[in-house]
Amino acid sequence: MTALPDSDLSGAISRLFVYPVKSCAGIEVQEALLTETGLALDRAWMVVDAQGVFMTQRALPRMALIRPQLVGGELVLTAPGMPPLHVPVDMAQDSANLHPPTTVTVWRDTVPAWDVGPAAAHWFSDFLGQSCRLVRFDPDHRRLSSMDWTAGVEAPNQFADGFPLLLASEASLAELNARLMAAGQAPVGMERFRPNVVLSGLEAHDEDRVDMVRVVAGSGLAHLQPVKPCARCPIPNIDPVTADSSTAVSDALQTYRQDPRVGGAVTFGMNAIVRQGAGQVLRVGQPIAADVLFA
Repeated sequence: MTALPDSDLSGAISRLFVYPVKSCAGIEVQEALLTETGLALDRAWMVVDAQGVFMTQRALPRMALIRPQLVGGELVLTAPGMPPLHVPVDMAQDSANLHPPTTVTVWRDTVPAWDVGPAAAHWFSDFLGQSCRLVRFDPDHRRLSSMDWTAGVEAPNQFADGFPLLLASEASLAELNARLMAAGQAPVGMERFRPNVVLSGLEAHDEDRVDMVRVVAGSGLAHLQPVKPCARCPIPNIDPVTADSSTAVSDALQTYRQDPRVGGAVTFGMNAIVRQGAGQVLRVGQPIAADVLFA
């Protein structure tokens, strides 16, 4: 096994999550292929409105109830009161339902995408109560993360908000839950924060202060570089099981997580880019090490 050099901090990957459809439920996995755009199939699909603009739980909390599974070569989506929707992972193999490319908008980016077709459009429209379509990111397109935050490094991602990966730590969640319970509120799960890689063995919010997370991934090392604190929108207030919303999480974070690096916005977790190790497999239990970044 590849050895990690001596470092300020050490720990392990404790959980991994992939979110195939942007803003729908995630899939917890034991291992995932690391690509330059993040974990394989993460945010590869997205729901758009009639104008091709991305849709999220911010306006449609019911999206939290849409649950994906990856079964064989299919993405299978389920939701309360709906029959399962089967979507081929490799659209090129589904030539009978292959639709012309389109363009869609995610935040400030307009990017090419593939329309998944009318069956998926009807399914999502019926469940969400408005006209919408499901699209697949065009893998030939390079949508780059903001180089203002990556120090000029080209870091592509698919339909993620802006970066390939989101890192968080178990200790950060434990700190939040201690504050919630002290305020008479129920603790919450990590699913609220939609991370890709959850780390154990660190102190609360150590992920904020490191310059590179090195992972022993099989026969090599993966380098994941935190680049931007993740400013939190209202999504962590949405219960992923019921889609009900409460301000308890935002209220608690507001008391101690205002970050001057992002204009005083409330943050939890760190957006990260892949600096080394695309093609390696990340697994739960793999050791990690990092050095503290001194600004």
